[in-house]
Amino acid sequence: MHFDGILFFPLTPFGPDGGTVDLDVLAEHVASGVAHGAGGVFTACGTGEIHALSAAEHAAVVERTVAVVNGAVPVVAGAGGSVGTAVEQARTAKAAGADAILLLPPYLVTAPQRGLVEYVRTVASAVEIPIIVYQRGTMVLTPASAAEIAALPSVVGIKDGVGDLGLMQRIVLAVRAVRGEDFAFFNGLPTAELTVPAYRGVGVPLYSSAAFAFVPEVADAFHKAVEAGDPLADRLLADFFDPLVALRDRTPGYAVSLVKAGARLRGVEVGGVRPPFVDLTPHEETELAALIETGLALVGKG
Repeated sequence: MHFDGILFFPLTPFGPDGGTVDLDVLAEHVASGVAHGAGGVFTACGTGEIHALSAAEHAAVVERTVAVVNGAVPVVAGAGGSVGTAVEQARTAKAAGADAILLLPPYLVTAPQRGLVEYVRTVASAVEIPIIVYQRGTMVLTPASAAEIAALPSVVGIKDGVGDLGLMQRIVLAVRAVRGEDFAFFNGLPTAELTVPAYRGVGVPLYSSAAFAFVPEVADAFHKAVEAGDPLADRLLADFFDPLVALRDRTPGYAVSLVKAGARLRGVEVGGVRPPFVDLTPHEETELAALIETGLALVGKG
């Protein structure tokens, strides 16, 4: 499985009452992301509010995403929580035709390293599907545990949402010693653009972009500027991404709420977030609208 470009994490659109998933809007949203050059589509994951989806909704979201992408780029589906839920979601993803799963951390439990390894091993043993392990929250690995997990044949990558670059460098070195270059590492921090240069320095060039879900023009321009060493990347960091992060950090859950608000401002009817997340205030939406205008103007799309 090969990823080339920005990793796209689609939102899960909800109807006006928040009680139903709007699969038609999802299809349009996913198709737009692929058309803008996404290197991979990660559906029903954190930005897609996997925590708020029923089993049936999760299955429907993955199935529709796979159908829309139609093999253009890899599709990765979220799975996680309790080990039983993770296995069920992984099986659903495989049946729907997903290329891999993003294995989210165990739910609300603190476990020793050998328990984290067994969590991954149990899912890998139950379902024959490539696995990308998401390091964050209750699943923070030591280099030795990361190497042990990477030795499992079906584990193909680690996505980091912790942000400890020293630890990540050691994990990269430990895993490379086991798997060589045949392993993918992803920068999975919220608004990963802020740390792209730092992660590239420790051997992690791939990253997910929340901004791609509502301003793909800006996210794509930033990606190309970084690759080319264009000063536009620094201007976007200073004038768009940094104030975006300041707005995002005001309230827990805004890493998703802000993205949904941005999509709505761009005309995509994704609805609001489900509890326990909360939506932006009207004043914050006005601030976000101004930031979107700034970002688009910087890349010549305003």
